[in-house]
Amino acid sequence: MFTPGTRPRTLALCGLPVVALLGVAAFAPLPFTLAQPGTTANVLGDDHGAPVISIEGTPTRDTEGELRMTTIVATGPKADVGIGDVVDSWFRTDRAVLPRDSVYPTGGSEKEIEKHNLDDMARSQDDAVDAALNYLGRKPGSVDVTLHLADVGGPSAGLFFALGIVDKLDGDGSGGDLTGGRTVAGTGTIDADGKVGAVGGVSLKTQAARRDGATVFLVPKAECKEAKSELPKGLRLIPVTTLKDAVNSLRALDHGGRIPSC
Repeated sequence: MFTPGTRPRTLALCGLPVVALLGVAAFAPLPFTLAQPGTTANVLGDDHGAPVISIEGTPTRDTEGELRMTTIVATGPKADVGIGDVVDSWFRTDRAVLPRDSVYPTGGSEKEIEKHNLDDMARSQDDAVDAALNYLGRKPGSVDVTLHLADVGGPSAGLFFALGIVDKLDGDGSGGDLTGGRTVAGTGTIDADGKVGAVGGVSLKTQAARRDGATVFLVPKAECKEAKSELPKGLRLIPVTTLKDAVNSLRALDHGGRIPSC
């Protein structure tokens, strides 16, 4: 039974330690990382004066349109993030508050984390080459593919490296560009069999994509909900689970056929 006057007093008394806790938290660093939309890079173009994708040992085709891999920018693993930063980010669509361990899972020093991310990128590039050649029915090692993208770590560009290789070697399979002349952006890891994996931060990456002119965004199917949460106007989401899915969906944009949606 509710007694008038009792409940407000209880809440007021319980509020005292909360106020004290907030006072301490205002000055103490919290185990979070702040992230925002980062740069994008056209894997069909150049990076610092060098082609992102170089292929030798077989003819390649000139391409139109863009395939833009996307990134996020996050505060460093040792950065102090206070409660003011966290609260401010909660009310902004161009910022995200992420558990530090989800961004920097190794728990190492900044140099160790940087090495870990660069190693992930190197493995991702190898898998992207194998995935693209497997998709095209070519044996790994039949051509020499070099991938170059400075100042970017992690495995999330894998899908777009693979798509770029497919476009340079085969296009849409019928003489046209895989992009259809569009600016297509997206994200996703890839393994040698062409399976696309989730990456995180997709709601921020969609903003980076639209900012840089993309009208289509390929997203790992498991991350559709997050991608839709802050989807910029004018950007079409296409979920993918494999490299084959991604290629088929891009072909369908120009040639008709079923295009999945989130």
